[in-house]
Amino acid sequence: MEVLREARAQLAELTGMEAESVSSFEQTSEGWVLEVEVLELERVPDTMSLMASYQVELDPDGDLTGYRRVRRYERGRADSRRHGG
Repeated sequence: MEVLREARAQLAELTGMEAESVSSFEQTSEGWVLEVEVLELERVPDTMSLMASYQVELDPDGDLTGYRRVRRYERGRADSRRHGG
C-alpha cells in the first residue's frame, strides 16, 4: 500500500494535479505499473468534470520512472463497452 501512496504523491508533484484513485496496479519484472485517475478540470456540475487516466511506471523501490496519459473522459461518463468485454 505504501508503494501506491508514494506513486500518487510523486505523480501529483510532477503534474500539479491530485490523484483521486488507483484503478489498477500490477507488479512486473521491472517494478510496478499503475493506472491512476486524476481530476484534470473541475466543472459544475461535478459530473461534467474532466478526468484522466495515467499509466504510471515505478522501479522495484517504488520510485516513479515514467508516466503518460492514456485516456480523458467526463466524470459522469461510463466506459463504452468493448468487444468481448
